[in-house]
Amino acid sequence: MRLEKVQKKLREKGIAFGYTEEDGCGSIDFEHRGLTYHIWEFSDGGEPCGAETNIRNAGRTEELEGDYEEELLRALETLQ
Repeated sequence: MRLEKVQKKLREKGIAFGYTEEDGCGSIDFEHRGLTYHIWEFSDGGEPCGAETNIRNAGRTEELEGDYEEELLRALETLQ
């Protein structure tokens, strides 16, 4: 199971989501207030090293690296 902190935060906020995992990388898709969001982990040939997401701007995808799960948690806090 990947992105456990993110999944916990979504549950706390009462946001339903879908989770899948492939090749050791987690993927979360959810809708909030009519907008569709995604979080897709990616790897560089090994362990996941980043995530692609559109949480900060639903119309634009960005890549987060480093401590990306903490960045995702901060971004989720902005969803009302």
